[in-house]
Amino acid sequence: MTHQFDRTALREYDIRGIVGKTLNTADAVAIGRGFATRVRRAGGTRVAVGYDGRTTSVALEEALVAGLTASGVDVVRVGMGPTPMLYYAEATLDVDGGIQITGSHNPAEYNGFKMVLQRRPFFGADIQDLARLAECGDWESGAGSVETVDIMDRYVERLMQGFAGGTYRIGWDAGNGAAGPVIEKLVKLLPGEHHLLFTDVDGDFPNHHPDPTEEKNLADLKALVADKQLDFGLAFDGDGDRIGAIDGLGRVIWGDQILSILAEPVLHAVPGAAIIADVKASQALFDRIAELGGVPVMWKTGHSLIKTKMKETAAPLAGEMSGHIFFAHDFYGFDDAQYAAVRLIRAVHMIGKSMTEIRGAMPELINTPEMRFQVDEARKFAVVGEVLDRLEAAGATVDRTDGARVTTPDGWWLLRASNTQDVLVARAEATSQESLDRLLAMIDAQLAASGLARGPQAGH
Repeated sequence: MTHQFDRTALREYDIRGIVGKTLNTADAVAIGRGFATRVRRAGGTRVAVGYDGRTTSVALEEALVAGLTASGVDVVRVGMGPTPMLYYAEATLDVDGGIQITGSHNPAEYNGFKMVLQRRPFFGADIQDLARLAECGDWESGAGSVETVDIMDRYVERLMQGFAGGTYRIGWDAGNGAAGPVIEKLVKLLPGEHHLLFTDVDGDFPNHHPDPTEEKNLADLKALVADKQLDFGLAFDGDGDRIGAIDGLGRVIWGDQILSILAEPVLHAVPGAAIIADVKASQALFDRIAELGGVPVMWKTGHSLIKTKMKETAAPLAGEMSGHIFFAHDFYGFDDAQYAAVRLIRAVHMIGKSMTEIRGAMPELINTPEMRFQVDEARKFAVVGEVLDRLEAAGATVDRTDGARVTTPDGWWLLRASNTQDVLVARAEATSQESLDRLLAMIDAQLAASGLARGPQAGH
């Protein structure tokens, strides 16, 4: 028996597609068979499986379990919950890998699979290997067993170990995503006053799209914080691995700003440590880490790449502009928005100022949101290469960590190719609007030289 995947569903960091079009239950069976084969050939026997709250997740989970067991792996089902709960299961149960069925923050018609094997991210060549195994039917056979483990209460107790005091009035917006039930349990254990929004899991996302990095999705949380005069608000994406936050005035605290708050107590506990952020993060963050005595490390965007770099540098903390926050300090090194929320409360308490004061003291920089625009898949990396060649020929100050990040007296701008979509991503940051306009003009000039325009924005 062999199987062919729709190649568009095989992403760099996970498998993701539109259910019924580019992803189906036959794919789930094949993923199970391929992953189980990899587990067995690495000497393993057991895999944890979880799923998010999407309407298609239950059917995909059943098909995945059928594939895993048909290739002789025993399955530990941990049920519906956020992706980090599955990561926690993989880190603490006697298993050799884990798979979460999730569409992350994609629209409701999407779903997918995030995988981890022997405590390491399963991505890139690993995902392509599943396709190769399927195409030639190179699968192990067997009859694995299935058991169910209710891990949510244990997971919530583990989250609470990150708490170290502080009584606040907080708004929480789960966006009808898979984090909802965990948030409900968590706030019962936290002191203070907690107001919850949309913690009922609904895969149609009837209130707003569960992506806290888009400011429009924080409108309900801003209204709640203003109405109840709360200290701050926290928001979560569809599968609970990305966090968003606002202060008491409703100002967004972006991913890099969250990281700068979290870095302070971590660097107090681990002086001189490396703190990693992706290339989209503000220069203000890297400056702040250095100011706190840490070693700022700029790295490539992508949760699997960040996790790998953390192990290499022994960094206790890392984060991405997109709201993925990774704690290795007193935790397991994976991205967990619920744990980041608890640590953020702890950080505010330890810093000794209100969230609003902390946010107000941050440098006022003018920056663009992440600008994304469509480009032919075969051309996207080539364009970035052309831009790099021209910039270096002109003697520009360029960081090539992930695309082109160019520093000028006006600030910095970034152009990189997305690893997961047929888009180029641009961002710029400056101290004034005039400076920002000059940076954007530089981006436009480079795109024009490669026959492109910044033009229509592509969605996430």
